[in-house]
Amino acid sequence: MNSIDRYYAACCQTDFPSPRSRDEIAGRVDRMLEMIDSAVLGYEPFFPVRLVVFPEFAHSPPVYFTVRELLDKLAVPVPNEHTDRYTRRAQHHGVYIQTGTFLERDDNFPDAVFNTTCLIGPTGILAKYRKTHPWIPWEVHASPHDLPNYADDPFPVVETELGRLGVAICYDWLFPEAIRQLALKGAEVLIRVSAYMDPWGTAAPLDWWPLVNRCRALENMAFVVACNQGAQLKNYPPFSWPGGSMIVDFDGRVLAQAEPGPGERIVVGPIDLAALRAERERRRGHHMLAHLRTELYAGYHAPRFPRAAADAGNWPISIEGNNRTIESAKSAARPHC
Repeated sequence: MNSIDRYYAACCQTDFPSPRSRDEIAGRVDRMLEMIDSAVLGYEPFFPVRLVVFPEFAHSPPVYFTVRELLDKLAVPVPNEHTDRYTRRAQHHGVYIQTGTFLERDDNFPDAVFNTTCLIGPTGILAKYRKTHPWIPWEVHASPHDLPNYADDPFPVVETELGRLGVAICYDWLFPEAIRQLALKGAEVLIRVSAYMDPWGTAAPLDWWPLVNRCRALENMAFVVACNQGAQLKNYPPFSWPGGSMIVDFDGRVLAQAEPGPGERIVVGPIDLAALRAERERRRGHHMLAHLRTELYAGYHAPRFPRAAADAGNWPISIEGNNRTIESAKSAARPHC
């Protein structure tokens, strides 16, 4: 596939009132389509914006605490009428859109709800990613890890004219193993769709947001396009959301960052695939993907965090079940001499 060696990515932070039903999603999509137009057309005299990224919970946060309520009131199938609208806008502008997350229902897993983002291009949905590490105990979403014989690739990487694109959601990025799976499949641009709240955000001393984004970029020698939720406290309580969306290069340099703080923001930054590919080919030092000594990591041979399951007292997934599972996993994590 022919690639565009140099282009710009746009992170579009959102700040919506929290919806109580799926009927409110369409209004949010209306605004996000306007933001796509702003990013592509507004910056056209300056930058060729070809990738547009939205944050986690852009369509709906998990404002209900049970799987049943989320399925009844907010969850939607994917694809849906909203992804169809994104496809038409991607066709119109010739761009790629990483959607904000949907709460997804799937008839193949009737007792589960997923936290899902889609990569959409001019031809339609190119990949669907379901959050692999829900933010437990509060999130009652299912991970592909919880589902025996799960058939789909939990870490899809898509070959596009914008390079090889991979995505993961928010808390997934606190697990280097998850992002490394994307890198080992050749991802050149790592997309972070996130709702990272205060105090673990943009400000010292707990400035985890830039720290983690920069680490994942340099350790995987890849660009990072990280879009964070910008909702005010009154919109998505009980947390405030500091934004600070950013684009980072493969050496961990911040190329662009939105002003930290809540509110809608669009920040754009360059993606130079030619430079990345040249460095991956040239370097012998600090090439962590090539230097990975996989046979050493015996600690990964034993399971640690168990699947959600009825016989474990956590299916359908619940906050109480998550807490029990966490305690079990903490016990397994203690060193045994």
